[in-house]
Amino acid sequence: MAAVIGSALTFGLHAAEAAEAIASEPSCFASFSGYLNSSLEDCPLRYGPLTLYGNIDGGYGYEQWGAPVGPYADKPNYAIVRNSAARQWLWAPNAISTSVVGVTLTQKIFDQWRLIGVAEAGFNPYSFRLINGPQSLADNNFHPTPNQRTAFDSSRAGQWDNSQGFLGISHPAFGTLTFGRTNSLTTSAIGAYDPVASVAFSQLGFSALYSGYGASPTARVNTALTYRLTYQGVRFAAQTQIGGYGDGNAATAQYQVLVGARFGDLSFDAIGGYAQNAAMLSSYSGAPLPPGYDPNSIVRATLGNTGGLALLARYDWKPFRFYMGYVYSRTGDPTESYPYGFSTIAEGIVVPPGAVTTNAYALPRVLSTAWTGLRYAVSAKLDLGAGVYWETQNDYLAPPATCAGSGIATSSGKCAGGRYSYSVMVTYRPVKRIVLYAGVMSSNAYGGVASGFQRSRNIDPTVGVRFQF
Repeated sequence: MAAVIGSALTFGLHAAEAAEAIASEPSCFASFSGYLNSSLEDCPLRYGPLTLYGNIDGGYGYEQWGAPVGPYADKPNYAIVRNSAARQWLWAPNAISTSVVGVTLTQKIFDQWRLIGVAEAGFNPYSFRLINGPQSLADNNFHPTPNQRTAFDSSRAGQWDNSQGFLGISHPAFGTLTFGRTNSLTTSAIGAYDPVASVAFSQLGFSALYSGYGASPTARVNTALTYRLTYQGVRFAAQTQIGGYGDGNAATAQYQVLVGARFGDLSFDAIGGYAQNAAMLSSYSGAPLPPGYDPNSIVRATLGNTGGLALLARYDWKPFRFYMGYVYSRTGDPTESYPYGFSTIAEGIVVPPGAVTTNAYALPRVLSTAWTGLRYAVSAKLDLGAGVYWETQNDYLAPPATCAGSGIATSSGKCAGGRYSYSVMVTYRPVKRIVLYAGVMSSNAYGGVASGFQRSRNIDPTVGVRFQF
């Protein structure tokens, strides 16, 4: 989610303040070179209280073991996943940040109270389609794992606001209250504590498994009531979901609370969360399809009650930044069973009767993820980053079954195992609106996590460019 996404609200507030102080168009529009060398805040695309913004991120790279990119997917298999099976050079979208286009709203109401809002959509810059995780899974229904295109169980599901879409009110002293489609508190925070914050070069950025506490689609809430307050460097936030599946959510209930602070050069956050009946979707992957349904409009689901805790820290020691983080998540069987299926977060895509698994976590799955790394600002335009990430899961295979084998030949995905990765990234900003980047991540899976995979490791050297407007 890169800086444009994470700072959309702040950017909108700054843009409105600039509108009150500047009566004429900024001089940056006088020439194209002047525009490229202006910042988003100095030279916004603004009309009244509305500001248009976005970024386009495209590149080229190599996958040691990857898959062709699906048109509704947002990225290649930068990290190793089940259907990574082919060596390939390929066009690589969204390597350091998801390409998005959005509009912010900031309108003064009275005194220091403001009406605020964000509407933002993420897209694949090569297929020019809105990111739709459930559709990418459905597209693989006829294809066994080795023949699949990239597909991800994502909270983005083809909506016009598949990133965010909310309205609210804000006051410097009393905080901000919003309602609508919103990043979870963990999703909003975790990028600021990632040493190689990116999609292609960070295990955290590649998968929302961690910010979703074991269930990727809960990384965003479609009907979230969110309150945020900062006072003298101390942060507090609370978020609750209103409604369930029928309101475009990936769970029937979800709650998160954040407490954090910044003291000098040290920043930290602690975030706890819980989601009830979180729906984790998957493709039929060549298995028999139920009769009477459009094969392109159905997926399978595994339900679970999941929750956890994130502990995040960063210390700035110019020109260095040091990062540490830990996420604990626990997933058990769901509260409800839904034997007749349900509608997914993607319009027109359903889970048919009999395609819901409710006993996958008879023994709870426990995921523990930790990471560390640093960034070094070589100059005002050049940054270097490096990070190491570890994920482990317990053996939650219910007896009398037992685990056997190792690596991709491990007998069950419920056996103990994990992922680990290490990566480096270089970014160079020749002008303020353009970032050139290069990086590589070595992504590895072992034990139960690697069970049924085609390969256990991928290396993804990638170069690219991001343009922001």
